[in-house]
Amino acid sequence: MAAPVMTEKAGGVTPPATVAVWDPFVRLFHWSLVTLFVCAFLTGDEIDWLHQWAGYAIAVLVGLRVIWGFIGPRHARFASFLRPPSEVLAFLRQSLRLGAPRHLGHNPAGGYMVIAMFGLLAYLSVTGMLLTTDAYWGAHVLKAAHEAGAYAMVGLVMLHLAGVALASVEHGENLVRAMVTGRKRSADRNNLK
Repeated sequence: MAAPVMTEKAGGVTPPATVAVWDPFVRLFHWSLVTLFVCAFLTGDEIDWLHQWAGYAIAVLVGLRVIWGFIGPRHARFASFLRPPSEVLAFLRQSLRLGAPRHLGHNPAGGYMVIAMFGLLAYLSVTGMLLTTDAYWGAHVLKAAHEAGAYAMVGLVMLHLAGVALASVEHGENLVRAMVTGRKRSADRNNLK
C-alpha cells in the first residue's frame, strides 16, 4: 500500500500522516482476548484445565478493560464511543450505503459491539465459574447455556469482523493493522468525526 500523501497546510505546517489512537493496553487486551477466546473455545470439552484457565484469564482481562474504559486515554474510554441508539442506527444506515463518516476511535456501531462482547464474555465467565462449583457441577442446563453463549460469542465475532472489513473498505484504511500498530490516518484526512 502506498504511503499517505502529505499536504501542506496554512503556515507551512504539515500534519502528521498518522496519529496514535489505540494505546498499548487496548492493543494487548484485544489480541490477548482473541487468543484466549480461541483457546477456550477449542478446548471446551477436551482439555478442561486449559479451558478453565483461559476463562479465568478472560474474566480478568475484561475486568481490567472495563476499568480502563473509565480511566484510560481518550479513545479507550466508554464516554468517547458510546452514542445514543439513534446515532447508532443512523450510522448503520449510512454504512450500508458506504457513506458513513470515518471515526478516529470506535464508530457508534463498534461501541455497541464492544459492550455486547464484554457483556457476553462476563456471562460466559460467570456461567463457566459456576460450572466448577459443587452446587452446579454437572448441571446440564447451565452447561448448555454456557455453550450457547460461546456460540453466540462466535456470532458476535463474525459480525465484528464483517464490520471491520466494511469500515476498512469504506474508508480505505486497514483497521487490523491499526489494532497492531495503534496508529490510524490523521484526523484531518477524509470525513473524520
